[in-house]
Amino acid sequence: MRTRTTTATTRLAVGLAALLVLTGCSTAGESRSGAATSGAAASASGPAAAPAQSGGSGFEGPRPQDQNLLAWTGDPNDAGHVTAQSAAGVGGRVTLVRIVLREQITWSNIWLGLAGIDPNAQLANCYLGVYDAKGKLVATTPDISPQLMTDAIAKPLALDKPFTAAPGTYFIALLLNGNWTTNLLTLKSTGAGISVNAGLTPPQLRYSTLLTGQTSLPANVNLTEQSQSTINTGWASQWYAIS
Repeated sequence: MRTRTTTATTRLAVGLAALLVLTGCSTAGESRSGAATSGAAASASGPAAAPAQSGGSGFEGPRPQDQNLLAWTGDPNDAGHVTAQSAAGVGGRVTLVRIVLREQITWSNIWLGLAGIDPNAQLANCYLGVYDAKGKLVATTPDISPQLMTDAIAKPLALDKPFTAAPGTYFIALLLNGNWTTNLLTLKSTGAGISVNAGLTPPQLRYSTLLTGQTSLPANVNLTEQSQSTINTGWASQWYAIS
């Protein structure tokens, strides 16, 4: 009787041990499976699942490069109609329009918006040029009188020699001389004369004139002498671009 009991007890113990082993394996497997599932879920909710960031902030307005230009005083689509006034009003004066370059460029042309022409005008000694922030003439065109007599369009006027323009402040200079009919010879503009210099004083005026009686652009100008007196009579800010 004892032998049978011992044998039965032994068999029962072995069975229970085997059951415990199987139960442990199952629990470990479930634990590993749960961990893997949990890891996958965490991965899915991590950075890879974050909303995609926008590549830009939407429409930011036209840029010079959109029109194969390097810089401009303003979007030409906004340029209005400006009178060149009378020869007595602006003839022989150096008119300056400030432009700020944000990167280095090779400056070859000044684009001018010619809105209207006077076929009977007598023009001579008319120039465009570039002054740096110290008032030094760094580039100029040949006499542009012939180009002011034809084709009322936006046109590039070549500098005598292209130059490397570092980032900084420059002033595009216009000098007109001769005789023309007021309201026939006209240029494109980007601003009303008086308001264009809001918040500014010499030598940083955005639009100004200097000197009188000039037949060529001086090698140097004193920017602290910038004047708004002619500007305030309606000689509005010309539109220019660079290429």
